[in-house]
Amino acid sequence: MSQNFMTGDPLSLDRIRSVLTRLEDTIIFSLIERAQFAHNPRIYQRGAFKELTEQGFDGSWLDWFLKETEVFHAKARRYTSPDEFPFTPLCDLPKPVLPPLSFPEILYPNKVNANPSIRSFYTRAIVPRITRRATLALAAKKRQYGIVGDDEFEDDGNYGSAATIDVEVLQAISKRVHYGKFVSESKFIHDPAAFIPHIQSRDREALEALITKPEVEMKLLSRLQKKVETYSPDIVADSDSSSKTNGLNGLRKLNNGKIDIDGVVDLYESYIIPLTKEVEVDYLLHRLDGLDEETIEMLRKKDF
Repeated sequence: MSQNFMTGDPLSLDRIRSVLTRLEDTIIFSLIERAQFAHNPRIYQRGAFKELTEQGFDGSWLDWFLKETEVFHAKARRYTSPDEFPFTPLCDLPKPVLPPLSFPEILYPNKVNANPSIRSFYTRAIVPRITRRATLALAAKKRQYGIVGDDEFEDDGNYGSAATIDVEVLQAISKRVHYGKFVSESKFIHDPAAFIPHIQSRDREALEALITKPEVEMKLLSRLQKKVETYSPDIVADSDSSSKTNGLNGLRKLNNGKIDIDGVVDLYESYIIPLTKEVEVDYLLHRLDGLDEETIEMLRKKDF
């Protein structure tokens, strides 16, 4: 992604839309992969794996996966790029092995980071919904082997595979949401006078109205639904034959149909779009930090 900031105008709205559209594909494909596994709620519970607590790690399996992945990515200088935000605190990540790239000053200095909210809504609301079919299919098969009650639901044991995909989804959603900063900066520099009074009065509703385009959001949701319908596979696995041959081992990866299309659309409509707008507004509210009145007045009168 860093090359995108070295050539052309990184604040071009056309360019930003192109990045967001590509991220749609990444998110959809990753969600389709995650939907092939059961919920596996254990991987989101702190302290659920004694193997980690014995190593002195008191977070969840997913927390550990995120940190281990981001440690490697930090060494490769991923988080020096202005569009990358780790879920692990930067103070807990190593310095890059490679010398830093020289990025142009694109965004105004800020500390807006929505990753805690992204992780929470993804694990609490999105994963249970998109994995529902795989979870129910797993439960039905378990009952055939006499496993009933709480033990028949949710867990297929694919902790590594599920968490690997979770990390991919979270990183893609994070990049998508935080790209709201680029949208805000692009719109601000295009017409500072429209934003400055509302920033000074801390009027979140007015700022959101300036950045919201309902017709664009409707087109996005329509395009997203068509993409999910096109991309999601009909997996009619050889579950009967594999389960007869392999017993419970044949239950490891089951899906009785397509991914929950409405669930993916709802992810955008109820979570990604609103959270992106929150990031955009939060960024704008800090856009004048540290500027004196003379500089602000010059911005107000500047003809871009």
